[in-house]
Amino acid sequence: MNQPVIIGFSNPKDSSLRTALELMSAEGLITASNSKKYLILPGLCDVHVHFREPGFSYKETIATGSRSAAAGGFTDVMTMPNLNPVPDCKENLDIQLELIKRDAVIGVHPYASITEGERGARLSRMEELSPYVRAFSDDGRGVQDGELMLEAMKRVKELDRVLAAHCEQLSLLCGGYIHDGEYAKRHSHLGISSESEYAQIARDLELAAKTGVKYHVCHISAAKSVELIRQAKRSGVDVSCETAPHYLFFCEDELREDGSFKMNPPLRSASDREALLEGAADGTIDMIATDHAPHSSEEKSRGLRDSLMGVVGLETAFAASYSMLVENGIVSLERLYELLCKNPRERFGIEPCGAAVFELEVPYTVIPERFVTKGRATPFDGATLGARCIMTVIDDKAVYKAPGLSGCEDNNDFWRI
Repeated sequence: MNQPVIIGFSNPKDSSLRTALELMSAEGLITASNSKKYLILPGLCDVHVHFREPGFSYKETIATGSRSAAAGGFTDVMTMPNLNPVPDCKENLDIQLELIKRDAVIGVHPYASITEGERGARLSRMEELSPYVRAFSDDGRGVQDGELMLEAMKRVKELDRVLAAHCEQLSLLCGGYIHDGEYAKRHSHLGISSESEYAQIARDLELAAKTGVKYHVCHISAAKSVELIRQAKRSGVDVSCETAPHYLFFCEDELREDGSFKMNPPLRSASDREALLEGAADGTIDMIATDHAPHSSEEKSRGLRDSLMGVVGLETAFAASYSMLVENGIVSLERLYELLCKNPRERFGIEPCGAAVFELEVPYTVIPERFVTKGRATPFDGATLGARCIMTVIDDKAVYKAPGLSGCEDNNDFWRI
């Protein structure tokens, strides 16, 4: 009988694990005649998504975003605050909390902003927001004023929350929109230097060392960023960081004149990608987060220069990470579990929840038109990956089943065998 590999459950009688095994058995997946390989993990956790609601529901909603997350094996996500209104006070946050209560099919945990309106001028009402959030961020833009960031870190430290930073020094952008590398030079594009990322990381690491704040760096993309964080950890700074599957899988060598390859930070050089892979393997990079950032098809149809920044990633995250990291022998399955589940939960204080079942070692081709998310822009369009989520369970209920299984919504099969 083909028993699934089970990783990460401290209690073998966990109710979600038990339900997943019962549902797999009922579907005929655990039989002597079925040679397919399955993996069961605790529900994955993504600490960096954009569900766009309130304010931009034409791009994504809590309902579509949380269903997309479930389709990728995620049972908890953290939503970034670049919304309208920005959750910079309890009144604004309540709008999002009501939508979550009404529409979410998984755990959705909002960030509050660091500054009012994410404008980088005055701090948000952190004290009144703190009981309702796990972390503060101005994701989408970096806090440019070092003195303001120092004050923010002191305040977040007092509140015992995490400060998650989008590190980007605006004075170094120079109008760029892809990596300042060979592709940009060959195709006459304006480039974004790696220094625009790591310069602000270097500043913040000094401030984090002074304040003792729980400091988290969002979506790192550059080799220098990896090394700065590695050295800071060795010196005792309370820092964690994330990168995204697309930075591990692609570099500027794979760029196309297509908005599906435009995100912030950009895909960087092959040597940057190698440094990220090394960081994921040696523990410098604590977690993988998707930076799931849907836009409308029109907003992503304008090529590299004029498309909006951001790609979707929840439904391909595990498959892409597994294909790049595990199938290539860079990390073990146990380490992948740490990157996608254990470490993000521990860092942000999110309790384990649910179970996710993955089918392994069968090639699947990504079909974005069949995604659950409203977004379609992904650099993985047409890619063949070596795994897929077939079921996500919370307690005694399947919140996602792949097409072909009983009770599924079979019009959303975004994989092709």
